[in-house]
Amino acid sequence: MVHKSANAKEVSTAIARGAFEFQGQKCSAASRCYIPSNLWEDVKKYLIEDLKSFKMGPTEDFGNFINAVIDEKAFDSISGYIDKAKANPMNEIIAGGKYDKSKGYFIEPTVIVTKDASSITMCEEIFGPVLTVYVYHSENFEQTLELVDSTSPYALTGSIISKDRYAVELATKKLVNAAGNFYINDKPTGAVVGQQPFGGARGSGTNDKAGAKVNLMRWVSMRTIKETFVTPTDYRYPFLEKE
Repeated sequence: MVHKSANAKEVSTAIARGAFEFQGQKCSAASRCYIPSNLWEDVKKYLIEDLKSFKMGPTEDFGNFINAVIDEKAFDSISGYIDKAKANPMNEIIAGGKYDKSKGYFIEPTVIVTKDASSITMCEEIFGPVLTVYVYHSENFEQTLELVDSTSPYALTGSIISKDRYAVELATKKLVNAAGNFYINDKPTGAVVGQQPFGGARGSGTNDKAGAKVNLMRWVSMRTIKETFVTPTDYRYPFLEKE
């Protein structure tokens, strides 16, 4: 989620990393993005510049930012989402959209701009290098937060990018149930178990926070023991006695 006060370059960098690192094959990867109208043209320009600079190839070359997806099943699933997006007249693919498995399961980093806030790629987890952008009117921040909260059944990670602290606080409260891990002015990925507890709710799980002490409670069988030191010998309670 992006507020109108955000820095466009910071937004584009968060998208490039959050959506396309590891080919988007992370449960926390950014797959939908809400950008205000006053920033969109700049964000779009910077993002496309970044995408053009991405090198794609095998993992042996550490200079490749984009590699193949993990297997054919993933390839078919991700390319299927791209095909469905292409079939929706409310969508426009502004980057990528191509894929090829003749020499490995390679899918281009794909950016979809949609006017349909409930289109399939806005609602479902894709686990691939596919990002869908919804451009909202810059003055409709609060209404768009409600849209974010109600669109997807998943609630694993999310972020707010804003220079306005009041907007940050509002987003944090409004999206309290929309993301188990919530990032401020950063991409919605990067949690390391043991350092940053991780977990989401709704369709993403029970928000049990792997890497946190509270997670231990899921793996133990709690037992309550009561020991009485003065054991009663009469069933009658004092209030039963006549005055």
